[in-house]
Amino acid sequence: MTQAPDFTLNHGENGDTLALTGSLLVSTVGMLDRRLRAVEAPVATLDLGGVTAIDTVGAWVCLRTMADTGAKLVNADDIATRLIEALGKVDDRKPVEELKRLPVWLRVPQKIGEAVVEMGTGAVGVVGFVGEMVLSIGPVLLHPTRVRWRALVHQMELVGVNALAIVGLMSFLVGIVITQQGAAQLRQFGAEIYTVNLVGRLTLRELGILMTAIMVAGRSGSAFAAELGTMKLTEEVDAMRTIGVGPMEVLILPRIMATVIMMPLLGIYSAVLGMIGGAFLAQFTLHIPFLTFLLRIREVVPTYDIWVGLIKGPVFGLIVALAGCYQGMQVRDNAEEVGKRTTAAVVLAIFTVIVLDAFFAVFFTEVGWA
Repeated sequence: MTQAPDFTLNHGENGDTLALTGSLLVSTVGMLDRRLRAVEAPVATLDLGGVTAIDTVGAWVCLRTMADTGAKLVNADDIATRLIEALGKVDDRKPVEELKRLPVWLRVPQKIGEAVVEMGTGAVGVVGFVGEMVLSIGPVLLHPTRVRWRALVHQMELVGVNALAIVGLMSFLVGIVITQQGAAQLRQFGAEIYTVNLVGRLTLRELGILMTAIMVAGRSGSAFAAELGTMKLTEEVDAMRTIGVGPMEVLILPRIMATVIMMPLLGIYSAVLGMIGGAFLAQFTLHIPFLTFLLRIREVVPTYDIWVGLIKGPVFGLIVALAGCYQGMQVRDNAEEVGKRTTAAVVLAIFTVIVLDAFFAVFFTEVGWA
């Protein structure tokens, strides 16, 4: 039976002695600890001769009492001595040295340098990841039976089919906004009829595929990063490598192929819904009949505008999928990394897509597709 701990304070010629008795265990030492904190220093010795049992928490109470009162340990058995000596080596009462903070004119260049180094390391990692992907595509092209068709179709459903509702609604509303704002500006010059040109060309060339890419980056790119990052944390990826299955071929290629295939289709779908949204609003604000608006688009929009959107689609899809898969495979250590890498995947994908869209705009203008 566990004996409740207690203490007595004995006065002597050589100083006071604090004698502990009973079991100094985590389950019993709570009230004793509060009473010991009230003992006034100094105390010459701490006598553990009456202690029947002790654990780490009890040893810590003894060590703290010795530090507070200046007492020396006497009559302790081997277990108590070893515990108190071990805890004494871990001195958590030393003041933590305050780190010297660099002045602002040194901190700013330091942060910029760290960011540049991180960008360089990331660029090297992306190039290596793309190289690994290219090496994995070769055997798949030579042996089409190695394509994970079920995984590919499943990812096409997740990336494309499941995104139809949100992409369609977004595009429809964007088409309404373009029509309303464009008509308000063109009305000043009596050129409201050219709202049809504005809506048709803008949705097919730019906003249709660009808004779709941003939506897919936030929806599917983040999902890729989170899924692969979680698999890295749970060591599923390492387990696949152990049994001879390549993660690149099984996990990454189906996601990349599905996004590349579905992005141009979603882009055209988005452009069509945008034009329908514009025609819907034009019927009420510009008094242009719905079908007349759509037929007018067919007359004023050149065919190469459709090709511009179709060419951008696979490139944007590749960027979004690469960003999500790469960041997901970089997850290390803990669950916090999953959140950070997911955020980084979305930011990287959207930034790269917008930069590439600017290059595409210049390129198509130079080749005469303006």
